Amino acid sequence: MFFRNLTLFRFPVSLDIGTLGEGLAEAALKPVGPLELSSRGFVPPFGRDAEALSHRIDDALWLTVGGEDRLLPGAVVNDMLAQKIEEIEAREGRKPGGRRRKQLKDDLVHELLPRAFVKPSRTDALVDLKLGVCAVDTSSRKTGENVVSEIRRALGSFPALPLNAEVAPRSVLTGWIAGEALPDGLSLGEECELKDPADNGAIVKCQRQDLSSDEIARHLESGKQVTRLALVLDDHVSFVLGDDLVVRKFKLLDGAVDQLEHTEADDIAAELDARFALMSGEFRRLFAVLEPALKFSRAEA
Repeated sequence: MFFRNLTLFRFPVSLDIGTLGEGLAEAALKPVGPLELSSRGFVPPFGRDAEALSHRIDDALWLTVGGEDRLLPGAVVNDMLAQKIEEIEAREGRKPGGRRRKQLKDDLVHELLPRAFVKPSRTDALVDLKLGVCAVDTSSRKTGENVVSEIRRALGSFPALPLNAEVAPRSVLTGWIAGEALPDGLSLGEECELKDPADNGAIVKCQRQDLSSDEIARHLESGKQVTRLALVLDDHVSFVLGDDLVVRKFKLLDGAVDQLEHTEADDIAAELDARFALMSGEFRRLFAVLEPALKFSRAEA
């Protein structure tokens, strides 16, 4: 269990989670109904065989939102609808009107839904109560907001807002690649994305590239700005930071993962516990480096 992406939200550190246990039980995932397209709710972070709907280590809380979606491709519905319309036209000598076509489509969906395959999904979230940060394992802002909404449903109130910076992230990222001093512990990776700030301007994506090379310098001289930048923290964590403040390609390196070899994890639950403890600790170190550099805004109580 290691997150791959981090979409971040800020909430007041004074948040009271005393009712979380009851709220999670009430907001647990229910099987998608025969006439429903989807269902969302909390599932055990440790997997379907576990019972606890949350896992906590000190001030780090692990929550998981599960989902069930019925797969009903629009092309299938439209193909069957076209066949029905042809049959009606052949029988009645004219095509059905718009209102009738809509009713036919609704009837088809109700007929097909109970037989549609159900696709399960899960999205993990790290809620750091000390930092007042919720990190959702996704690069999609919409998916992240959906998870935050589920937490809000469980708690009754969860005033979490997307992470903001008091400086322009592009200018900070561009400065780092242009030679400005990076925060202690950070070093450049080998990936970046540069954009011309003009409307419909050029976009350059570089991978396995020396970011201090003359080629990159020429792009900067032409006015391009860095919108995504690969970075490494103390040989423990590699990631790509975007100007949208989403952390992508989050990966714990050998320097961090080696710590797991010293744990006495003799079962799956113990191993997941150790992995979550490691990941939450590395995330907290990373946030402590990025917060002052990008001047992250704090949530108001």
